[in-house]
Amino acid sequence: MSFPLLTATAALPAIGAVVTAAVPAARRTAAKWLALLVSLATLALAITVLVRFDPDGDRYQLTESHSWIADFGVRYELGVDGIGVSLLALTALLIPFIILAGWHDADPLETGSKRWRPTQGFFALILAVEAMVIISFEATDVFLFYIFFEAMLIPMYFLIGGFGDRAHEHGEEAASTQRSYAAVKFLLYNLVGGLIMLAAVIGLYVVAGNFSLQEIAEARANGSLDMATNTERWLFLGFFFAFAVKAPLWPLHTWLPNAMGEATAPVAVLITAVVDKVGTFAMLRFCLQLFPEASKWATPAILVLALISIVYGALLAVGQRDIKRLVAYASISHFGFIIMGIFAMTSQGQSGATLYMVNHGISTAALMLVAGFLISRRGSRLIADYGGVQKVAPVLAGTFLIGGLATLSLPGLAPFVSEFLVLVGTFSRYPVIGIIATFGIVLAALYTLVLYQRTMTGPVKAEVSAMPDLRVRELVVVAPLIVLLIFLGVYPKPVTDIVNPAVKSTLSDVQKKDPQPEVEAAK
Repeated sequence: MSFPLLTATAALPAIGAVVTAAVPAARRTAAKWLALLVSLATLALAITVLVRFDPDGDRYQLTESHSWIADFGVRYELGVDGIGVSLLALTALLIPFIILAGWHDADPLETGSKRWRPTQGFFALILAVEAMVIISFEATDVFLFYIFFEAMLIPMYFLIGGFGDRAHEHGEEAASTQRSYAAVKFLLYNLVGGLIMLAAVIGLYVVAGNFSLQEIAEARANGSLDMATNTERWLFLGFFFAFAVKAPLWPLHTWLPNAMGEATAPVAVLITAVVDKVGTFAMLRFCLQLFPEASKWATPAILVLALISIVYGALLAVGQRDIKRLVAYASISHFGFIIMGIFAMTSQGQSGATLYMVNHGISTAALMLVAGFLISRRGSRLIADYGGVQKVAPVLAGTFLIGGLATLSLPGLAPFVSEFLVLVGTFSRYPVIGIIATFGIVLAALYTLVLYQRTMTGPVKAEVSAMPDLRVRELVVVAPLIVLLIFLGVYPKPVTDIVNPAVKSTLSDVQKKDPQPEVEAAK
């Protein structure tokens, strides 16, 4: 039997989480280093998966299949396509930076504090989330996917509620209340979505007789499994609702600003750059493959919701006073672009959407982590409390600017390529929606540049006059992300070569072809 590489990639951080949590309380530094080493080893395994993956080979590769709950047709089935392997690599890449950026976020609070922060638990929970997200990208059994899709909510709940941001304008007691509210809201929204999905998963089993994604998709393709139209639409809606909550898509998005605002900056990155990608990934893997006709039926409504997300998220970002909530609303706008690209049902749109998932993860990580370093120095999330930072901390300001410019999709930085592909792919089939969506780019330039102007330029405020620049550990976190943003902005081919064959297969599932350009005949 060949080495179970996909299982190992998910099992390593899971085992690392257990071992990290078991480190004695007096050995906090050892727990940090252990978590970092485990994340780096997981990254090495993810790179191995990426190297062994052949974009021109079978659709699902490095597959594993074992009987699990035979009486209910549940199997332990894993496999990665070009989309899954790209997001797996993104997750494994970001976790070491998240751990390094949060190196001191779970240190004991000042003497007399009412809250105890178990350092080992903080890093163990991050590794647990990594394990669950990775196996979600690998699972090709619907029930197996559902288990980890829901299970990742538990460690995220404790990361938000138990290790929230210390910078709060109304003191620790108010901060604790806000953290609890944000954590409960996050959990309830996603649990409701998960329960609706569970009903759809059970319904799918009743109709198909098994949970295997590949078997069900093949049966749909060859006509041996014929779902009634209404049945397929209801099942699609059950799956899509859960994924739209996780993504998040307007109007199911309201948990995200609370969660990102109250979480530490590294945990905020974990939410939007890692966990939320499971929602958009699942739309491609499960909604389009399992329910092709229902996906086409729902496309007009979903595109309208995505368009609202783009404009609404950007408008609210413009009016934010809180740095982290601004990034949260910007992410809602960006997820609108991703979902729009998926349901445009064109190769450019879906390739751009997948590339956008990767690029958004890197750009949001860069911007939010630098923002976290800024907030930790000043002790405030309010934009009005800053000014003139570039004169006292020029490296911090410079990296913040690059992260911001990536967020507004400046040409030459990675998100531009993906956003351009999404807009081209959408315009070719739905020109009106594509035109309106470009308004989100204008608003992105507005909220990003205004944020930079108000925090980094102008007179130096007394409270930031002694602010130190980025330290070595912080530079180690930020510099590779900046390099990746520039590299993928200039040369995105390594990612597009991996995802394009998978996108072609997905379009084949829904029996869609790219619209042909209308060329007026020469006279």
